[in-house]
Amino acid sequence: MGLIEVLGFGVVVLLAMALLHGYLWWRLVRGTTRPGRARRRLTLLTVVLALLPALAVVLRGRLPTGVAAPLGWVGFIWLGLAFYLFLAVLATEPIRVALRLFRRSRDEADADADRAAAERAAVLSRRRFLAVAAGAVAVGVAGTGVAYANSAPVVRRVPVRIPRLDPALAGLRIVTFSDGHLSATYGGRRFERLVETVNAQRPDVVAIVGDLVDGDVDELREDAAPLADLVSEQGVFFVTGNHEYFVDTTGWLRHLPTLGVDVLRNERVPIRRGGASFDLAGIDDRTAAASGLPGHGADLDAALDGRDDDVPVVLLAHQPVMVEQARSAGVDLQLSGHTHGGQLWPFDYAILLDQPVVEGWSQQGDTQLYVTAGAGYWGPPMRVGARPEVTVIELQPGAPTRPPR
Repeated sequence: MGLIEVLGFGVVVLLAMALLHGYLWWRLVRGTTRPGRARRRLTLLTVVLALLPALAVVLRGRLPTGVAAPLGWVGFIWLGLAFYLFLAVLATEPIRVALRLFRRSRDEADADADRAAAERAAVLSRRRFLAVAAGAVAVGVAGTGVAYANSAPVVRRVPVRIPRLDPALAGLRIVTFSDGHLSATYGGRRFERLVETVNAQRPDVVAIVGDLVDGDVDELREDAAPLADLVSEQGVFFVTGNHEYFVDTTGWLRHLPTLGVDVLRNERVPIRRGGASFDLAGIDDRTAAASGLPGHGADLDAALDGRDDDVPVVLLAHQPVMVEQARSAGVDLQLSGHTHGGQLWPFDYAILLDQPVVEGWSQQGDTQLYVTAGAGYWGPPMRVGARPEVTVIELQPGAPTRPPR
């Protein structure tokens, strides 16, 4: 991502944060308090909370882990809570409008000063009740999201039928996950548990489809160490995601092979069982070309150059949208991540503006696509409507059919 794109993204984020917290202040502080000390203190608290997520991002890598982790937890939990608080308060607007119309009709019928003062007090009381109710809903949703995001990943078993697959490869298991987003708030025992879950599926191939890290090697060396414990019959393979290009990309591409992880960069490897085989290909992320790193950029033609067209090909590509190229190139199956399954409802609807699928299996022309919901999280340590996931792709010969849910 170039400097202009980074600055543009930063401006959009800051504007969104200002509007979000401005609305919350208007409804939950100004609307429920009278001018005075309490309002001033709550206003200051709103400003501090609005700054916390930005500080967590700006100071990442500049603070000791013992400071960065608590700051990240508090800042990003508040960001997720503020988002659902915004939705909950927004949902009360029709009630506010109805009460305001009712109050106007009462005011026109009764101009008595004492009754007007009592009505204003009642309005303040109703606003506080709505604020408390919205807060309770937001805390409930966000709290559930925190619990889900930090729970063990669910294991989804997806049989995928490939017409050209040699029967000798029937039952071969590709265990895939994406979006670990190792960071100050995700790693340690939770990542160890993810690796144990993958190993428990007895994989023939492990496929990590991008966005593994959100920090440099020096920051996350210990958190990434469990990758060395992955056990697979035919190897552990990785392709870059967009977040690998926000950090020291070269450092990670050198470090991962020391942990037994093979990085596929616009190339393919044969996966064999006896005399049968299929090609496992991997390409750089869609954003790699804009990273400024020499030689980086998604190049499916290079990955497939010279292959035998009679041999099936499974493509690892971080972003589902790459299936447009995969379909044109005759790829049988594409495995992707990137979307987090939406992570925080209702963002799954926004994802469809950029990606063809949010999660799960789909048929895209002659190419099958599976999008895993991801194992970690980015930003708020929450998952609402999208559990963390490890997927077992079991290959079978035959005509493609929709896998059972």
